[in-house]
Amino acid sequence: MADHKLTVEDLLSFPALQLRVLAGAAGLRRSVSWAHVSDIEDPTPWLLGAEVIMTTGLAVPRPAARQRAYLERLDDAGVSALALSAQLHVPPLHRAFLDAAEERGFPVLEVPLAVPFIAVAQEVAAAVQEGAGQRLGAQLQVFGALRWLATERLETAELFRRLEQLSGYQVFLCTPQGRPLLPGVPVPDPEVLPDSVDAPPTIPGGFALPVLAPGGTAGFLVAFERKGARPAGLAVVQHIATVAALQLAMVRQERETLRREGAETLAELLQDVLDPASARRRLQRLSLDGEDTVLLVVRSADSVREDDLLRALDELPYLLLNRGEERYLLGSAALGAAVAGIPGVSAGMSRPFPPGESLRVAEREALWAVSKAVESGRPLVRYGNDTTGRWLPDDPAVLNALVEHVLGEVLRYDAAHAGQLLISVRTWMERDRRTDAAAEALHVHPNTLAYRLRRFGALTGRDLGSTEAFAEVWLAIRAAGQLGLTD
Repeated sequence: MADHKLTVEDLLSFPALQLRVLAGAAGLRRSVSWAHVSDIEDPTPWLLGAEVIMTTGLAVPRPAARQRAYLERLDDAGVSALALSAQLHVPPLHRAFLDAAEERGFPVLEVPLAVPFIAVAQEVAAAVQEGAGQRLGAQLQVFGALRWLATERLETAELFRRLEQLSGYQVFLCTPQGRPLLPGVPVPDPEVLPDSVDAPPTIPGGFALPVLAPGGTAGFLVAFERKGARPAGLAVVQHIATVAALQLAMVRQERETLRREGAETLAELLQDVLDPASARRRLQRLSLDGEDTVLLVVRSADSVREDDLLRALDELPYLLLNRGEERYLLGSAALGAAVAGIPGVSAGMSRPFPPGESLRVAEREALWAVSKAVESGRPLVRYGNDTTGRWLPDDPAVLNALVEHVLGEVLRYDAAHAGQLLISVRTWMERDRRTDAAAEALHVHPNTLAYRLRRFGALTGRDLGSTEAFAEVWLAIRAAGQLGLTD
């Protein structure tokens, strides 16, 4: 027995026990950690898993449906086998009960009346005792993981590789939604995750335990027995879950420190108070020295929480700064796709620029793009995709002169009368001069829109039926948007 863990099949090989298989022979390779007597219908709240449950039959219900539910409940709790005492109080076993045992590969054994349950328990205890020393040694070494965390500052992947070697388990970690919980540690198959933190810890081939953190459950640890290894038991897996919680707290603290530093850096970059060399050094330290750096401005619906944004960006380096209802993001162009996948978000992205460069132009581009995203209902608008805006100069003075020359009277009219002339003309132009479509988008009658177009032409002195005038007005409207003069 020293070379492998105890199984149900091993118990059948003990001559003194005289056990017989009634059903579920496919599960005879299930491991056994203990043998326990229980004559209650639901003993699962007091079980850890891998037990052989022995009963005189009082625990077995008489109706077929309840018999099947009793067996399924034991199997779901990780029980290794059910041992029924022959010729005592076992009711007739229904076909539904035996079929469930066969379907699940859950061994149902018969114990002769001449064999007392204490004999089964003693045989299991003696066999399990042979591996107790090895388990204790593994527990003491896994407890030493706290020393590794304090003195060696191991990378997360290396820490858990050591824990796997000591414990005899392959370890997986994930959030309650099945996403990665710690860098370098793989996620398990979602099918093995428990339904709640109160579920029994035993699963086929190992254990699944919650990883606790302030505020609730941060995720789950799943540990599967490694082939050829000697698993150290539930106590060791519980301690690995504690180590995971401590490591998670450290990682979150480091991330929060970097996030605060990143917010301060982005604020200084937007204020243009850092010289290019200092800005590049800061960005390099924060792993943001790539050549495709972009600035995003994100606006979101009330239902979008900051946690949703942080979760979507979890695998990417970035700087984040909250400004009122807007969030500014600095990072690689990959941020755009990540943000666009969040329901209820509108985002605008600047053109790529070298790290350390002034953000004045990038901020104007991102603000213009996010306003277009909001108007169009698209999750992301990239400034570089604008086929006409790219011909506008970056100099704000030149843009202001263009806007004043073409749209000055209209802007003043709208401001004085709470008018809608500029937005009406812009909507009409964006919809290829289709009056009905533009009127529908503006929620006005087509005749109302036609009046606004005529009024706009009178104030600007430009006939919108002229190609030259149309092009000039269109560029002026794009310039106004780039300057943030339109919503």
